[in-house]
Amino acid sequence: MNEPLLSIIIPTYNRPLLLQGAVKSALAQTMSDFEVIVVDDASTETIDLPEHPQLKIVRLPEHKGISATRNAGAKAARGRWLTFLDDDDWLLPDMAKLSLNALKETKLPPPVAVISGLEMVSSDGKKLATHLPPTLRRGCNFHLEEIEPGQSFFSKQTLVVERQLLLEIGGYDESFGSREHTEMFFRLNAVCSIIGLPIVTYRQLKHSGARLSQNPVLRQPDFHRLIHKHKTLFLAHPKMFSDFIYNHALTSYKLGQKQAAFKSVAWALRVHPLHTLARIASPMKKVFS
Repeated sequence: MNEPLLSIIIPTYNRPLLLQGAVKSALAQTMSDFEVIVVDDASTETIDLPEHPQLKIVRLPEHKGISATRNAGAKAARGRWLTFLDDDDWLLPDMAKLSLNALKETKLPPPVAVISGLEMVSSDGKKLATHLPPTLRRGCNFHLEEIEPGQSFFSKQTLVVERQLLLEIGGYDESFGSREHTEMFFRLNAVCSIIGLPIVTYRQLKHSGARLSQNPVLRQPDFHRLIHKHKTLFLAHPKMFSDFIYNHALTSYKLGQKQAAFKSVAWALRVHPLHTLARIASPMKKVFS
């Protein structure tokens, strides 16, 4: 069998019902030159997926965590290009075609990756939010650059990147149980331009189940681990660094981690007092009222 152009990797752990929707959306791509690899992180619940010539299941012998599971998928992939799909999310049918066309038509010097728009939806299909990404040239610092109004860094899940490049930069840091996308993007953008495609190609499902990004056990230590690892970059961008900390505070508060939230606000004030005070005085202060 010829090697596919794109490998769609779906890491999964104990979400057999949600996984079915993710796999169905991956297999429904309007281009045909792809494979889907489900990487099961030693689930204790049985995975029951229909056989399909473009679908492969890789089962890890023991539970490794999300970053190791992503890396296992990248190593098992045969495609030149990779994308990752969370097992509780969906790809829209043209995601692969639009992303690969953007990469084919770009005038940016290689290496180049692409991210596209993401919309958050409720379990009944109601649209809750839309995030459209910026374009950042090689050598920029994803998450720390000032971007245009209406653009967002929160569609990292839509990344399409060359498999060889991802492996060359070390893949995902396996010490991270969450924040793994953010950490990897710092290393990726340093050596690779990222096209921001202003078209929604990915649906993130808001549901009552757990998400790693909101796991209270992982969230705080991985946040501090991220900043420690990339401390030099953060300190070189004090305004955006304070934003990064403040946004973490808002989410921490919403998740009930109030002590951590107030500590983060105090930290953001130390990093960039005027900018943080302006944010506190904005309508977002209602979150803390």
